[in-house]
Amino acid sequence: MTGLPDHITTCLFDLDGVVIRTTHLHNAAWERTCNEFLAGWTAAGGTPVAPYDPDEDYRLHMDGKPRVDGVRCFLASRGITLPVGREDDPPGTNTLTGIGRRKHELSRQLIQEQGVQSYPGSVSYLAAVAGRGLKVGLVTSSGNCEPLLAAAGLSDVFPVRVDARIAARDGLRGKPHPDTYLAGASRLGSEVEETVVFEDAVVGVEAGRAGRFGYVVGVDRAGRPESLRERGADVVVSDLAELLASDAPARG
Repeated sequence: MTGLPDHITTCLFDLDGVVIRTTHLHNAAWERTCNEFLAGWTAAGGTPVAPYDPDEDYRLHMDGKPRVDGVRCFLASRGITLPVGREDDPPGTNTLTGIGRRKHELSRQLIQEQGVQSYPGSVSYLAAVAGRGLKVGLVTSSGNCEPLLAAAGLSDVFPVRVDARIAARDGLRGKPHPDTYLAGASRLGSEVEETVVFEDAVVGVEAGRAGRFGYVVGVDRAGRPESLRERGADVVVSDLAELLASDAPARG
């Protein structure tokens, strides 16, 4: 029992917030990174702006997006524009890439210090879809995919993975564009109509809908189910274990 329509043969999962619990670490890294930049910006003569708000800014600007896109979106909300910069910009450089690399550096530190936890309900659900013979893949904007899966004991679960490194290599646009999810389905040899997307981020749900996938499951970890429904989720659950309660697809 997977709670999915009968025509579904393939499952594509986001990582952070769906399979593993690291969103709070990423949010903390973003808070420190953004506030470091804003302090330097103000000291250099820039107009003072509101600091990073972990309750709102992560959800509105960062969640589910590639780092450069997240930085661009956050800074735009403060009326600040920076160049993209170069791929080898040192962490903390005043470019979108440099700020993003600083966040990546801090995320890795926090993950090493505090560890990675998987969601028990998601682990049970992954076992259930494997038992049904469904194909599974991972689609994430994370650049830490391999070490995160290893730390959570899930290295062997996803035979197909599309992460930030693959997206950059293949020129795939990040969420809310459907490119990475379409690549995941293609690598598994599946049609989008028979594929379900599991996402906790609004931009991820939008990507699933934009790609015309057969089913989109919103995973609400933030207590805002309406935002996922409004963006096109077919069903919203607070934990994937809820889908195991019935083999009939729930609605809304």
